[in-house]
Amino acid sequence: MGRVFEKRKHKMFARFDRMAKAFSRLGKEIAIAVKQSGPAPENNPRLRAAIQTAKGVNMPKHLIQNAIDRSGSKEGKSYDEVVYEGYGPYGVAILCETATDNINRTVANIRTIFNRGGGALGKTGSLDFIFSRKGVFKIKDTGLDPEELEFDLIDSGLEELFTDPEEKTIIIYTALTDYDTMQKALESRGLDVLSSELERIPQSYAEGLTEEQENELFEIVEKFEQDDDVQKVYHNLK
Repeated sequence: MGRVFEKRKHKMFARFDRMAKAFSRLGKEIAIAVKQSGPAPENNPRLRAAIQTAKGVNMPKHLIQNAIDRSGSKEGKSYDEVVYEGYGPYGVAILCETATDNINRTVANIRTIFNRGGGALGKTGSLDFIFSRKGVFKIKDTGLDPEELEFDLIDSGLEELFTDPEEKTIIIYTALTDYDTMQKALESRGLDVLSSELERIPQSYAEGLTEEQENELFEIVEKFEQDDDVQKVYHNLK
């Protein structure tokens, strides 16, 4: 059973690592939301969204509540949200959203990963023409009629709607300015929102890389994702 067990153990610990990273990221998101608008979800749309997403990845209730309680206390950390933009090898655009209590440490780490990977850190806003910020909602598909739902939500800022039959979910895209409106619309209809986040969607893509070059790029992306200060990583590799 040795080799089989070792493979299973490796997969198990990899899954635990991903869960720990997700819980840490969401804990910071909760902390930022509480610092901005208070610990009451009913009065704090960002906190409601963070809690929805936390539940969607099976973050235990006590961890969610602990994050809220710590954020409202004097001992709670304050995080700065900083976006870092640059290019990896082969002209692939990479954007990192961070939440940090030490900006000097974070920028040093981000720059090092770019440099060692054959890329370069750019100026803030240098990738605005590549990435568009959108609201992305994932709701549970309980036999909903996609066409009817699309028609129902169009006045709330719906831009696109996709179904995922395998995961039995419906994914909704809105403009950044319509994010809060769509959140309220979904809540008022009693739909089961699994996650609601702001994401960066590429408007143009880097193409023509070999499999080896793509793997090299993904290794760099993974290094960014492993950094404790990084919340999300986006790239425009097709």
